[in-house]
Amino acid sequence: MMRKVKAWVEAMRLRTLPVSVAGVVTALGLAMGGDHEIRWWAWVLCMLFAVLAQIASNFGNEYFDYKDGLDRPGREGPRRGVTEGDLSPSAMKYATFATLGLACGCGCGLIYWGGWWLIAVGAVIALAALAYSAGPYPLSRHGLGEVAVVAFFGLVPILLTFWLITGSSPSWVQWCAALGLGLLGANVLVVNNYRDRDDDAAVGKRTLAVRWGGKAMVRLYAVNATMGVAMTVPAWTSLDIRLAVIPAAAYVLLFLPLCSRMSHETGRVLNRLLGATARAMVLYSLTFLIAGLML
Repeated sequence: MMRKVKAWVEAMRLRTLPVSVAGVVTALGLAMGGDHEIRWWAWVLCMLFAVLAQIASNFGNEYFDYKDGLDRPGREGPRRGVTEGDLSPSAMKYATFATLGLACGCGCGLIYWGGWWLIAVGAVIALAALAYSAGPYPLSRHGLGEVAVVAFFGLVPILLTFWLITGSSPSWVQWCAALGLGLLGANVLVVNNYRDRDDDAAVGKRTLAVRWGGKAMVRLYAVNATMGVAMTVPAWTSLDIRLAVIPAAAYVLLFLPLCSRMSHETGRVLNRLLGATARAMVLYSLTFLIAGLML
């Protein structure tokens, strides 16, 4: 029993979940810093939707990669319960669609504030969660996973959440912050694919790490971290010019050490770097929230 529980927890990939939390937290910080009246229940539903959609995508990745023969026992990454025989493929398939259904249920609650057109938006997000690993052109297998992360863990959660909880359209400042956070989130996948590049190449997965090679991914990690933080500077200066010191300090304290680790670590050790990258992203998002509460 405990073995199965552990397998389900591992399938959720808890190390990566801060990525979905960070965008919704950042949107709240930007909204509070702009002196908006916050729709708190809308924010709660946005958070639930984001987390459940990511868990569904993680479940789907495990199921569809197993189904297509792309996972092997003893891989460098986290233990795959279906591949290792801890969980049945059918159970993982049902869990994928059940969790996605729960996410869509939370999303339907947002219609009250956003209108019926959110059904179409939710459908696109749900399809994207599956398209990462399934469909005629799975994004994760064709070097488009990082692009998907920027879109669906940066732009979509921050801009959509900001609009839903404030009723105001995002400005170019929020767009820059959303793109910046998306680049920081993409680094979680950069680490993941850098770690798995040999396993992925052996089974025909054409991730960005397989296409570009390990050295290029180390450089991409550094570029994403630098550009990601830089693109949030307008958001800080729009709140208070003195707050521009925060992204500089965050880069030196949070992201620069991670860039150094990325250039030196390999194999299973990268699992810890993956978790640290996600935590750094959510910690950075919390600085927006703290600033919003203080202003």
